[in-house]
Amino acid sequence: MLQKFDSRNANLLVYVNGAILPREEARISVLDSVVQGGDAVWEGLRLYKEGVYCLDRHMRRLMDSAHALDFQQIPSVESIVGALGETFRSNGMVSDVHVRLTLTRGEKLTSGMDPRLCDQGCGLIILAEWKPPVYDNESGITVFTSSIRRNGPEYLDSKIHHNNLLNNILAKTQANYAGCDAALMLDNRGFASELNGTNLFMIRDGIVYTPYAHHCLPGITRGRVIEICHKLGIPCQEKDISLTELYTADLVWATGTMGELTPIREIDGRKIANQAVARAMFDQIASAFVDSRSAYCTAV
Repeated sequence: MLQKFDSRNANLLVYVNGAILPREEARISVLDSVVQGGDAVWEGLRLYKEGVYCLDRHMRRLMDSAHALDFQQIPSVESIVGALGETFRSNGMVSDVHVRLTLTRGEKLTSGMDPRLCDQGCGLIILAEWKPPVYDNESGITVFTSSIRRNGPEYLDSKIHHNNLLNNILAKTQANYAGCDAALMLDNRGFASELNGTNLFMIRDGIVYTPYAHHCLPGITRGRVIEICHKLGIPCQEKDISLTELYTADLVWATGTMGELTPIREIDGRKIANQAVARAMFDQIASAFVDSRSAYCTAV
């Protein structure tokens, strides 16, 4: 789905390596690792009036990703959260905000692949924009199955929330040409993994299923939905899900910080049943997600 420009973002202030800059002046070095090789990790955050949703989980994943990639001189969680709050206050932001927070390996001494060339420590970019959930969560979205496979741990472990997103972008490009809102990406065996930017759930005969997180990112919202199902007594299982199972599901939806909980109404031209009992289960889960949100928000 093509996102629309919000005029409130015309005069954004962006945090870049310790400075708050107007968006037209916010730049990083051509020698930064993210420019040289996509060598960075990131988190997508959402600010509600109660605070940043699941901030502790996002910061844990950011730190885990940076450690797995052997970043050096990683800034503390406290300093990153402080920079996040400074960015919000500079922009007068209190809610309805999405954040792209990027931690790079840092600036290189000279162009090259060796991580030791980044001897100045990590770079930090915080881009906060006024942005409501990007999908129409009432009418839902359409999905196209891409020929581009999702990364597996044998190539590049999706547990690392890294900036090498070209396979996701290629998949989204295919969905664009197919006239659909998002791309469904399969794993190396042909089972569903996730959409190009969100996780995937389905309901069949009163049971909620989601793909194993072998090839997909185990998203923060995905984790909360699983927790909510368990709390509500709704059976929820991870399993290998084939395309046929998705086509014939009682209901399918996507989860993510950008879109929250988004029903999928059509996959590869097959209309999803949106069966009444399944819809009632989904509505119960979505309502619990909203009702419990404040308990998982952190003011910064």
